[in-house]
Formats: sequence, C-alpha cells, structure tokens
Amino acid sequence: MIETTEKKLPVMEAFYTLQGEGAHSGRAAYFVRLGGCDVGCHWCDVKESWNAAVHPQYFVADIVAQASAHPARLAVVTGGEPLMHQLGGLTDALHAEGFQTNIETSGVHPLSGRWDWICFSPKKFKDPHPSIYAHANELKVIVYHKSDFDFAEQHAAKVGAACQLFLQPEWSKVQEMTELIVEYVKKHPKWRVSLQTHKYMDIP
Repeated sequence: MIETTEKKLPVMEAFYTLQGEGAHSGRAAYFVRLGGCDVGCHWCDVKESWNAAVHPQYFVADIVAQASAHPARLAVVTGGEPLMHQLGGLTDALHAEGFQTNIETSGVHPLSGRWDWICFSPKKFKDPHPSIYAHANELKVIVYHKSDFDFAEQHAAKVGAACQLFLQPEWSKVQEMTELIVEYVKKHPKWRVSLQTHKYMDIP
C-alpha cells in the first residue's frame, strides 16, 4: 500500500461523464481516477496510471469541491488500483456533500472508506484480498480469453447471493468475445453482459 495521508491523494484525472459499464451504466457520474496500481494487467488501457509518483497530489477537499461543481451526486473512484490508498477521508467528504460513493477495484488490497457500491473486478495477475467477497455489490469479470469464463465462476462462487454478476469483453477482443459472452449468458442467466458503452459512444 502506498503511504499517503487521507488529506491528499494522487489524481491522474477527474472528469464528469456517464458511467459506461456495469450495474450503473448510463448514469451521470463524476470520476476520480487515482494513480498507482500493482496488478499489472497487460491489456490495461490506462497503464499511465500505474506509477502514483508521476501524478499530482490533490487535497481531498479540492477533489470534492470539483465534483460538487456538477449536478450529479454519483462519484466513482477508480484507478489504477484505488485501494492502494486510504480512502476513508475521501468517502466521508463525498458523503458530506450528498454523493453516492462507488468504487471500481480489483480487490487486491483491504477495503478502506465507506462505499455505497463496490464493483469488484478480479484479475488473474494478482489474487484478491479474501475480505472483498463479502462486500462486493457487483462482480465484473473482463473476458479476454475463453478460460476467463471458468475464472469468473470461481469468483462468483465466493461473493454474496445479492452480488450482481457481469461479463465484459476486453475492448481489443470485443469482436471475438462478445458472441461467446452472449451465448454463455443465455446458458447461465445468473450473469449479465456489460459493455464499455462510453467507447461505443466516444465519450471519456
């Protein structure tokens, strides 16, 4: 875990857009992408987020003030791997301004912060921390290879009964994997399809 105070966090980018994936797809949201990741997915589309040291440190109060300038009250904290940082101060400040707090995480570090929605997206490159399974509201597995269906089922067996299950094609394999995912969901209807709709719509 990166040594950071709760007053400042390394922010790669922050922007107002639509959530493009998973259970909250289509909702207006303020995204905070934190720097730092120790998972190392070879297909990652934000590898520039990996090194936290190259991203400026922002006071939590300033992050929340920028989020509050927009009308939606949904904040999505992502990365990188956001749980490399202590996030209690950030979620407290967001809640104080009326935000719903969502996080997108690979779950490889223990949870910090108070989250209204936890999107758990495990990766083969590093095992999740065992504590994540009981807290996940959404399991989103990226399908890059046919073997990822078995990987998805292994994690689905560990999350709670209320956790929503999603399969999402990795963007560079979208033509190849989407058809396989559709057929898989038809045979296993506990799963749903997630698409990166923001990429189809060409929005951030």
